[in-house]
Amino acid sequence: MTLNLRRPILIGGVGLSAALWLLETLQHSGSEMGETALIGLAAAGAGYWWWNQQSPKLELALPQPRANREAAEKAIAQAEAGINLLSLEAQKSADPANLTAKLDRLRTELDRQDLRITVTGGKAVGKTALIQVLNSNWASQHPQKLSFPETAPLFANTTNADVKIGGDLVMFVTAGDITDSEFQTLSQLASTGQRVLLIWNKQDQYLPAQQSQILNSLQQKMQGILGTEDVIAIAASPNAIKVRQHQADGTFAERIENQVSQLEPLTARLTQILTEEGQQLVWASAVRSAATVKSEAKTCLNVVRRDRSIPIIEQYQYIAAAAVFANPVPALDLLATTAISTQLVIDLGAIYQQKFSLDQAKTVAGTLATQMFKLGLVELSTQTITGLLKSNAITYVAGGAVQGISAAYFTRIAGLSLIEYFQSQELDNVANKGLNIDRLTKTLQAVFQQNQQVSFLQAFVNQVASRLSPQISQSEAVNSAVN
Repeated sequence: MTLNLRRPILIGGVGLSAALWLLETLQHSGSEMGETALIGLAAAGAGYWWWNQQSPKLELALPQPRANREAAEKAIAQAEAGINLLSLEAQKSADPANLTAKLDRLRTELDRQDLRITVTGGKAVGKTALIQVLNSNWASQHPQKLSFPETAPLFANTTNADVKIGGDLVMFVTAGDITDSEFQTLSQLASTGQRVLLIWNKQDQYLPAQQSQILNSLQQKMQGILGTEDVIAIAASPNAIKVRQHQADGTFAERIENQVSQLEPLTARLTQILTEEGQQLVWASAVRSAATVKSEAKTCLNVVRRDRSIPIIEQYQYIAAAAVFANPVPALDLLATTAISTQLVIDLGAIYQQKFSLDQAKTVAGTLATQMFKLGLVELSTQTITGLLKSNAITYVAGGAVQGISAAYFTRIAGLSLIEYFQSQELDNVANKGLNIDRLTKTLQAVFQQNQQVSFLQAFVNQVASRLSPQISQSEAVNSAVN
């Protein structure tokens, strides 16, 4: 297999490991394996001390959008910057034009006066009845044009991923004390900056004492998420009641009497919000919509960048396999793979607009290697790969095959982890802000679990072994000549 090394870090790191291996061979050619491992461990410690140079780490604080025109225009500009970046890296894609059209529509709506009040909630909580009553008794008298889009019932299935809840204001309707699923949904809406009212409908079905208890319970549960004044009890369509009227002759007559809707607390609160916050609601919606467009641009860009990154990872995994296969000392294997990982960090960082200095790249590579050991990934994967190689007598005979394929696997895991980590970064985080070790470790664990299926590992082992086969054959030929 012919390998073309054009990176100075690779040449220096792999060359250093090769030189140390040669020196080790000359000085200890007759030593036992245990002694070699001890010396290798010392070499690994020195190697990691050199490669694992620390650099300052800064945490990225994401700005929180404010409900004003300046914040809306800034959010639109950020989304536009993401689209422009996508246009540069995906010139043949139609996605940038489609996303730009969405932003153009968003700009025209910054001064709109009509408001969209979304009504959502679970099944049979009275959403439709509430909308009908509001339209007939209140909205028609309001100076602004109001619309009340209704979402599909929430919690009808195991997931609400297909139900989109938007609008300038959301009225979340429940028919009693909220469930955990309702609480989680309300919390998520509030966390995105969505203006929310929690509406307890059908309070007429409870006794007065119970009504007070349930309302207090709702207000306490939503403390810190919604204001007390934004948790409101109503009866949009109260149940009719049976009235019995006694007559003078001792008989009685019965009739069904419809009840009047009890919406005064809600309409009063809505009037206050629309009067005091109407324009801010529009701007806040623009901020959220622009963030959605930016997220769509990021998703498209991640696909483009991943397609560019995978071939680079594959190139370096084969380089790692070949370099480690040539070095029988495990500690020096680690030194070589760390050098390769350092260059991989730099190359992937360039694709994802994360500019790493050499020292920072060393830190990232060393951190990935250290975390793999701490999490037990190295031992587990090596055992699995060894077991898979035992079924292939030709490759298992070669002593360096396990180490070489393991090095390729760890290089791939490191590269995929970096991709996932970079994809979680903000688009406007062009300059490297430092490494979040906790996030990188969690990403590493997730990627490792996703790539531990036996079927994938078997295919991977076969693929790398086929690349190493010329070197394996050469190694066997040398061993036969010596014996």
